[in-house]
Amino acid sequence: MKIKVGIPRALLYYKYHTLWQNFFQNLNVDVIISPKTNKQIIDNGLKYVVDEACLSLKIFMGHVDYLKDKCDYLFIPRIACVKKQEKVCTNFLALYDLVRNSFPKIKILNYNLDIEKNEEELDGLIKVGKELNFSYLEILRAYEKAKQQENKERKLCKMLEENKLKTDNLKIMIVSHPYNLHDEFIGKPIINYLKQEHVTAILSDIYESQDVEIDCQGISDTLYWTYNKQLMAFIKKYKDKVDGIILLSTFPCGPDSLANELIIRKVKNIPISYITIDNNASDTGLITRLESFIDIIKIQKERSKKHVRANN
Repeated sequence: MKIKVGIPRALLYYKYHTLWQNFFQNLNVDVIISPKTNKQIIDNGLKYVVDEACLSLKIFMGHVDYLKDKCDYLFIPRIACVKKQEKVCTNFLALYDLVRNSFPKIKILNYNLDIEKNEEELDGLIKVGKELNFSYLEILRAYEKAKQQENKERKLCKMLEENKLKTDNLKIMIVSHPYNLHDEFIGKPIINYLKQEHVTAILSDIYESQDVEIDCQGISDTLYWTYNKQLMAFIKKYKDKVDGIILLSTFPCGPDSLANELIIRKVKNIPISYITIDNNASDTGLITRLESFIDIIKIQKERSKKHVRANN
């Protein structure tokens, strides 16, 4: 029988899922992905973390709970640093220990990524592959093929998203981590509502650049959270091509609260709405806020047009 590896559909799954899924599938391993987030998954996740934990972490634990009896191993990444002299949220570093302590009977594939300690992406997956008794050559081939598949998909997604900037519709960028943007409970209701209102949503996970330091200048030169710096760089690069910005976060995310405050203070001449989602979020309240924000953008655009006509 094939080995079954479970991957929770939460947190950094949404950033690296193409690489991870294809890596295991290229090794002829069965991959089981938990379903889209639903109320049951959220309720189950609440049992394993303290109330003060962010909603994104609660959702992750709910996905782990779903998979606990359905696979031979769980793939739980431990990610500390993806760029030297920078950090990611401590939750990503703590995931392995949190899952191990909450689900002691589950076998966990320990994938470490810490550039500061010279533990790179390939190194982590080599250890995972060896734990599953594959040879170095099999692992390397599986990784190289998966990396090609990941690069191809990212280029396609970026092209499709940038094509949306050419529309004449109202355009609003949604600035958030991929695990919020694409989660069925957090980001999807916002994206679906904007689509329903014929507003084009430009998603921040299209940003792929080696020039993050340059692109985020003017907002922050000292922030050391890698993923938040990428969001700032996205705003700086694309803000002049959209009509408004939605900052989307889950309660109570520490890095987001600081980074979003910097954005609100430093990014001028464009409407910004800061939306925070928790596990008690109301669709009605969310829709009301989105309606108001769209109305504000339309009013400002109309005023801008009148000002231009008056000066001509």
